Amino acid sequence: MLDRATMSRESGATPGTQVSTKALAAFQLTGEDEQEVLAFLSERPLHTVIMAGFIRDHGLVSPLNRGTFYACCDHLGHLKGIALIGHATLVEARVDAALIALAQVARMAPAPRIMLGEHEEIEQFWNYYAENRETPRFVRRELLFEQRWPVEVREAVEGLRLATKDDLKLVIPAHAQMAFEESRVNPLEDDPMGFRLRCERRIMQGRTWVLVEAGRLIFKAEVVAETPAATYIEGVYVNPSDRDKGYALRCLSQLSHRLLERSSSICLLVNEQNRRAQATYQKVGYKLRAYYDSIHLRR
Repeated sequence: MLDRATMSRESGATPGTQVSTKALAAFQLTGEDEQEVLAFLSERPLHTVIMAGFIRDHGLVSPLNRGTFYACCDHLGHLKGIALIGHATLVEARVDAALIALAQVARMAPAPRIMLGEHEEIEQFWNYYAENRETPRFVRRELLFEQRWPVEVREAVEGLRLATKDDLKLVIPAHAQMAFEESRVNPLEDDPMGFRLRCERRIMQGRTWVLVEAGRLIFKAEVVAETPAATYIEGVYVNPSDRDKGYALRCLSQLSHRLLERSSSICLLVNEQNRRAQATYQKVGYKLRAYYDSIHLRR
């Protein structure tokens, strides 16, 4: 259960403590809070799938989350905000006071690499976090696309399958290149061991889909988070030599059929400038749902 009794105390933002505002307090969550937190996140499943998926995969307290979960409650003990504060900081807040309290915690934690969220909410969170003392490396506008049934049936891709450890040598460089294009940081230089382990773990979880022909990676997509209500995918890749051949359209359609058998919707983020990818997702049946911002911080 959430520790309602601690919410009137004030102290430093060391692990396990809360930071108070006039109306709300932010405090670190424990494994006992899992069901209540998941219920809160389920109210907006499309926008909270990453946090909910991490909790379902790893629990509320795990190094695999690459961060710490905090919550805000009002004076009656009702949840008003949840945040994962760490390498990537994600926020789901229902009132402005929750954003303020969670931003205070984030400001006293190790600096994140990225903040990601719906445009207005993450912009507000950033303003409370930075307080005009810091500027980001860059901010990128992202478009949230969603797909639901029905999905158009297209020509089957015989070789589309779950990746195995033998595919790591193909998946790692492709995924690293995509990460560099998005963040301007090469994970194979910045955190080579951690990056390789995360790629391998995702493959072992049955979350990486590939099409390999003659030893070449043609297509790749990664399921980052999955709940019964929504599945979030990223790292959608088509080999540059094989673009404009219909692979993306056919592979995404086939993958969508598979994923929608166990989840109500599929969502992904695409760079606002990437018109080519947007056109492909729309042909597959994805619909624009929201505008997001990814705020990349100085290292």
